[in-house]
Amino acid sequence: MGCDGGTIPKRHELVKGPRKVGKVDKNAELVARWYYCALSQEKLRRPIVACELGRLYNKDAIIEFLLDKSADKTPMEAASHIKSIKNVTELNLADNPAWSGDKESIKGDKYDDIQSARFICPVVGLEMNGRHRFCFLRNCGCVFSERALKEIKSEVCHK
Repeated sequence: MGCDGGTIPKRHELVKGPRKVGKVDKNAELVARWYYCALSQEKLRRPIVACELGRLYNKDAIIEFLLDKSADKTPMEAASHIKSIKNVTELNLADNPAWSGDKESIKGDKYDDIQSARFICPVVGLEMNGRHRFCFLRNCGCVFSERALKEIKSEVCHK
């Protein structure tokens, strides 16, 4: 029956264990890093800039962040290290010819393929989707895959 004094609860029935932390989907994290601005969380659109930590930003979001000097504004963690526009580099990105994201009409009934990337490496042709490492040159802003920089073995831009 229950509650008649004849049952003795076990330890696992009385003690609650630690809560399990939900794991973040790796693909969702890569999409967020390579497709959205780290400051405004909007889709990346040209001109795109990057900081020395490798985070990607929309240039207008960085300018708005730097111009807003109000006292009640809390510093954003994603851009707290950026003190001036000289701390970021404008990127020269090569478009992916296989990507058709902005070319189609947006009605809400299309499938967004998050596996195809908007930009590619101009030397090797690797997609910039987070699976491969990419580097940018601070003096010119050209973006290459790490594999292309190892193959070229030069410190100057290929352009």
